[in-house]
Amino acid sequence: MLRTGILITFLSLLVGCVTSGPAQPMRTAEGREQARQAYIDLAVGYLREGMTGQAKVPLQNVLKINPNDSEALEILALVFQQEMEPELAEKNFKKALSNKRDTRILNNYGSFLFEQERYDEAYNVFSEAAKDTMYLSRSRVFENLGMTALRLDRAEDAYHYFQRALRLDAQQPISLLELGTLSYERKDYIAARRYYESFVSISEHNAASLLLGVRLAKIFEDRDQAASLGLQLKRLYPASAEYQAYRTEQ
Repeated sequence: MLRTGILITFLSLLVGCVTSGPAQPMRTAEGREQARQAYIDLAVGYLREGMTGQAKVPLQNVLKINPNDSEALEILALVFQQEMEPELAEKNFKKALSNKRDTRILNNYGSFLFEQERYDEAYNVFSEAAKDTMYLSRSRVFENLGMTALRLDRAEDAYHYFQRALRLDAQQPISLLELGTLSYERKDYIAARRYYESFVSISEHNAASLLLGVRLAKIFEDRDQAASLGLQLKRLYPASAEYQAYRTEQ
C-alpha cells in the first residue's frame, strides 16, 4: 500500500508540472507522455492484481489527456472483460482498434470473442493478427488460432496452427499437449508420445495430459504408468470429462 501511495503522489506532482506554469512546448509534451505512461503502468498493475475498480481511475486520467488513446482503451476493455461487462468491453476494444490497428489489441480482442464463444469472429481477428510477422508474441496468436479452429471442428487446420506456434516458440505447453492429442487421434502414436513427453518436461499435469498419458501408456504397453496416471486422474479430477472418458475406456 505504501508503494502505491508513493506512486500516486508522484503522478499528481508530475501532472502538476505538466499543466501549471509556463513551460516550453517540448517539455510539456514530454511531461504529458511521462504522466500517461505512469498512469498506464499503474492501471496494468491494478488489473494484474484483480483490482479492476482501482484500475479505472488512472485510465480515466489518460483518457482525459487523449480520449482516443488506444492503449488505455484496450486496458479498459480488459477491465470490463474481467468484470463480465461484455458490451462495454467490446465497445472499448473496437474504439481502440479504430484508432490503431495494433496486433496486440487484435489478439486480445480475439481472445475476448473466443471467451464469448463467437468463434468465427475470433478466427478472423486472430488471422489478421497472425499476418504481422514482426509481432513478438506471434506464436501465441497461432496457438489461439489453433484453439479456435478446434472449436470450429477444423482439426487439420488446428494441427497446422499448433505446429506454426511451436516453430516460433518450442516451449508452449498448450500447443504441445494439443498436438499430442491430435496426433493420438490420427493414430500417429510416435509423434503423440514425443509431444506428450515435451509437454511433461515443461509443465505440470492437467486432466487432459493425464488422460493422454494413460492412453499412450496403454499403446506402448506400460501398465504401471497407465495405472499410476489413471489414479492421479481419479484423485485430482474426479468430476472432469477426461476422467469420465477414462472410466468409459476402462
